[in-house]
Amino acid sequence: MNKLNLTPAATVLVLKDSPDGMEVLMVKRSSRPPFGDLFVFPGGKIDEGDFNNKIEDFCEGVTDKEASINLGLDSGGLAYWVACIRECFEEVGILLAKKKSGEDLDLDGVDKHKYQKYREMLLNNEIDLYKICLEENLILMPQQIAPFSHWITPEIETRRFDTRFFIAHLPKHQTGEHDGSELIDSVWISPKEALKKSRSGEMPMIMPTIKNLEQCAQFDSGSKLLENQRNLSNEDIPPILPKFFKEDGEWRGLLPGDKGYEDH
Repeated sequence: MNKLNLTPAATVLVLKDSPDGMEVLMVKRSSRPPFGDLFVFPGGKIDEGDFNNKIEDFCEGVTDKEASINLGLDSGGLAYWVACIRECFEEVGILLAKKKSGEDLDLDGVDKHKYQKYREMLLNNEIDLYKICLEENLILMPQQIAPFSHWITPEIETRRFDTRFFIAHLPKHQTGEHDGSELIDSVWISPKEALKKSRSGEMPMIMPTIKNLEQCAQFDSGSKLLENQRNLSNEDIPPILPKFFKEDGEWRGLLPGDKGYEDH
């Protein structure tokens, strides 16, 4: 597989446990490509700033070496965790971090206004995550994030991504809210209900989103799912490259392991 034209990206499924069971945060993208008008999870391409070596000093429980081994990379693995944290904060206002004192951030209360300003500055490229950590004495919580799946955009697409999907548990005192620009809607929903709405056409989704929801639907608790994923290695999460082709005038898609996959 030619990886030269693949853009590294990270996507995060934020989970919470409610009285009705596990829920995942889904967002609706604006009509702008790619993924226009689709329901997805927060995420985006890895930025140069995510590779900042100094940010490792603010990461608790995960080193770049450990993260890289976890993803089967030589180095730079921690950038995926950092990208998850940054994208999650930018797109839905959830910050997977705590104060250096050990105190939780209260983004639903006393810390709300201050971090709304930081979020705006981050979106406008006026500050980066490292500087926010420096100014606010924050500790990022990559140990609250675990790899979930690995999808590669099919070769028929012009813009191709090498996307690592992660899961994370919603921190206390945070709710989240879509940015209103790239994202025009957001909803906390059970994976099973989301799949039902996908099938009915109410929530349009692409294959990786659906498959990740199906994987989530096998668990009734976000904390159990996170615990399960933490125990997996890179070999347990192989890359998935869908193949699409025309047959009798209609498009068909195959996944690794499907009959006929190796023939296309």
